[in-house]
Amino acid sequence: MAPLAHLFDLASLHLRPGQGRRLELSVPLEGMTLGGQEYTVEPAEVPVQLDVSRMAGPGYALRLIFEAALSGPCMRCLKDARPVLRIDVREVDVPGEEGGDLDSPYVERDTLDLAAWARDSFVLAAPVAVLCREDCMGLCPMCAADLNEAGPEHSHEREPDPRWAKLRELKLE
Repeated sequence: MAPLAHLFDLASLHLRPGQGRRLELSVPLEGMTLGGQEYTVEPAEVPVQLDVSRMAGPGYALRLIFEAALSGPCMRCLKDARPVLRIDVREVDVPGEEGGDLDSPYVERDTLDLAAWARDSFVLAAPVAVLCREDCMGLCPMCAADLNEAGPEHSHEREPDPRWAKLRELKLE
């Protein structure tokens, strides 16, 4: 099993400008709350691939790749859902570029906060609606039947529109 990493010391790689290294590590990922529902990440310790390259000047170019599943209830039918997310993100850190595009919030003094970077990347990749399948039809709003199993013949008689209730009281004779 790959070593578990929260913080990673980039200087310990002793890379010279232009050199790079690929590392296989493991990062803990916590669950999250989406739409009021709790979702877990599987596995809890996610194996990641970290590519580190030393830039010609000071700084690093970083790439993080991993896959993990988001497990919890489907937002339409409430059955178990487990979409797998593939994460492939990059960061560049050039010291002295404060507030610039080349100043990574995950690197401080050659220390990479790998857990925070993995968590943020996973959360940003999470779908807006976690579904058991793409074409999930959800639950019937009238009787809460699972429309995936009920089929196209499932229907209810429509109630009259309450906005027209007073007109039904009129006697036109």
